Order: sequence, then structure tokens, then C-alpha cells
Amino acid sequence: MSFFRASKPAPPLEDEVLTGPLVSMRGVEKSFDLPMGKSYVLRRVTLDIKAGEFVTIMGPSGAGKSTLLSILGMFDGAWQGEYLFRNTPVHALANKDRLTLNRKYIGFVFQQYHLLDDLTVAENLDVPLSYRDVPRDRRAAIVADTLDRFQIVGKKDLYPRQLSGGQQQLVGVARAVIAKPALLLADEPTGNLHSSQARDIMELFVALNQAGTTIVQVTHSEENAQYGSRIVTVRDGWVVSDEQTGEGRRDGRGV
Repeated sequence: MSFFRASKPAPPLEDEVLTGPLVSMRGVEKSFDLPMGKSYVLRRVTLDIKAGEFVTIMGPSGAGKSTLLSILGMFDGAWQGEYLFRNTPVHALANKDRLTLNRKYIGFVFQQYHLLDDLTVAENLDVPLSYRDVPRDRRAAIVADTLDRFQIVGKKDLYPRQLSGGQQQLVGVARAVIAKPALLLADEPTGNLHSSQARDIMELFVALNQAGTTIVQVTHSEENAQYGSRIVTVRDGWVVSDEQTGEGRRDGRGV
């Protein structure tokens, strides 16, 4: 990767010891009430994810992949079952407490980038730090380090509309990881990119994972799935397979 300078694993902004899986789901279900009865989006999902894993969720359109990612990211609270994140029972939290947990531990990379159009690159990177009440002077230092690490210092004063799609996604990844999240979630992160840009982003994910970031991505791409070490397949709301893929494409290029 020509645009990313890897660094040694760093502790999170709040350094806490984790025992057990990072994510533990038991019997998670999501449904909607229809005149003819319930329509299920997810059925009895049981899933554990260890800290440091790189997991891919795959399946056909409408299988429930993005819904599962939304629950993992704590954006959706209308479901049944048990979900423990860092041993905290997410299923028992009020909405505001779930949002607090999300902001503290989770980064999200969107297919549509979701950068704030009226903020510069540097200002977009500052946003997640401000959510965590990081002091302004420390935020400035972290933003400067992140701009350097992702080799986008020269773009710090540009607005999203002045960047290419690949550059916007690179900034989106930088924003997602700037606060050193315990879990990085990515929903079709290369869906709007051409093949060389997609490879760059996936190799960046490998470098981040090797530096200690736990990653869960949703993708239709068999090629992208091979960059991780585990593939969870969802069909009609059910987890139908959960397989290790060995070391994935961990060739260490650019790391």
C-alpha cells in the first residue's frame, strides 16, 4: 500500500482488559409484524467474535447481512435475543447507553462514505474524537498523526467533493479508526470503487487488522472475503455456515 504507513499496535484511548469474546450473540432475531404474521429478517443468530479477528459476512441480497451488521454496531435496538459486547449486555441497555457504547468502542466504514460535506478532511477526522470528549489539544495531535499515517496531510484542508471516490473512502477508513475502536465494521466498503482502489482499501484493512483492530465486513465479493480469516454466510436470516479461511490474503504488502 502506497498510502498507508503501518504502526505498531496501540492501546485504545480507554485501556481496559477484555476477558472472553469481544462479541457474543445468542438467539438474536429481528422481525416485523405483518397482517399475515411475523416476517423474520434474522433467525436465532448465535455468533462469537474474538478480539483480533477479521470476519466477513456474506450472503445474497436480502439475507440479513446489513441488519446483522447494524445490530453489531448498536444502531438497531429493535431485536430479540442476547448480545454481549466486551461482556456488557447490549440487549439490556437503554438507547442512550447503547449509543455511548457505540461511540466508545466502534468504528464504521460505509459504502457511501458518509463524510460531512461542509467539513474539511481534518475536521471530518476530528468528529469522532469530539464525541468521546477528547481534549482539543489532544484531538489536534491525534488528527495530525492520522493524516500522516494515512499519507493524506496534503488533503487535510480539502472538502469531500474535492476528492476522488477512493480518496473519500480512505478518509472514511481513517475517520473510523482514529479513536482506535475495539471493533471496525464495514458495509460493502469497496462497492463504489474500481478494482485497484478496492484492492488498496482491502490491503489497508489487512494492515489495520495486523496492527490489532478487530474487523467485521459485509461484502458480496468473494475476492474481498479472502482478505479475512473467517467467513460467516447468512441466508434467509439464518447463519448457514461459519468457516475459517486460513490466513487469508495476509501477504503483508506495504506493512
